[in-house]
Order: sequence, then C-alpha cells, then structure tokens
Amino acid sequence: MSVFSKRVFAYILDFIVVSALMWVVSYFIYMLVGAGNVHTIYDYLPFFVAVVILLYFILCEKLAGASMGKAIMRLEVRSKNGAYISWPQAIVRNLTKIYWIPIIFDWAIGKLLKTDRVLNNITRTVVIDVS
Repeated sequence: MSVFSKRVFAYILDFIVVSALMWVVSYFIYMLVGAGNVHTIYDYLPFFVAVVILLYFILCEKLAGASMGKAIMRLEVRSKNGAYISWPQAIVRNLTKIYWIPIIFDWAIGKLLKTDRVLNNITRTVVIDVS
C-alpha cells in the first residue's frame, strides 16, 4: 500500500477518533448547561470543533510523532532532516485539517506543483512509513 493510501486511511481513522471525542465532550457540555440551554451551544460549536481538531492533530503529532490514525497505519511525521517536528511545524502543517475542503485544496495544489501538500513543504515536514 502506498504512503498516500495509508495517509487517506489514517485521516479517516482520525476523523472517527475526533468524532468520538466530540461525542464525549458534547455529552459533558450537555450535562453542564442542561437541556434548556443546548441551543446556545450550537452558536459556538463550529469554533469549538475547529479547536478540538487542531489540538488533536497538533498534540498527537508533536508529542507522539503521529496522530492515532497515522500510528495505526504505521506512519510518522518528521522534519525533512529526520528530527521530530517542532511546535511551529506541528501548528502550521495542521491548519488545513480543520475542515475537509482546505485539506483537499492543500493536497490538490501540491499535486499541481508536483510535490507533497503545500503546508508540508512550507514547514519542511514529511510523512514517512515506519513499517
């Protein structure tokens, strides 16, 4: 299986993990605000989801070298020099993962330029197969 295919499967697995995390978090928020105030949460939900997604990818890739999906698919994120990524690299490379559309554009522009994702090039990071 190619690294690209593994990355796609890893992203799908990460989507499942983040969705499960959001279910748990939303349950606790519901318990805190009560049934009468749930509609007010929906005003802030798009921002909250974006923050949870960013934190998930940034923390996993910085602290463990891979998100859960990448770890399952035996992939790791590294600097082009082979070192583990820094905080700024982790933050910038994951900006397009907030929603589906930006990451598709990031990948498509990278393919047009005959390179990897644009933000991987900007941050000088690579995803490697460690299997």
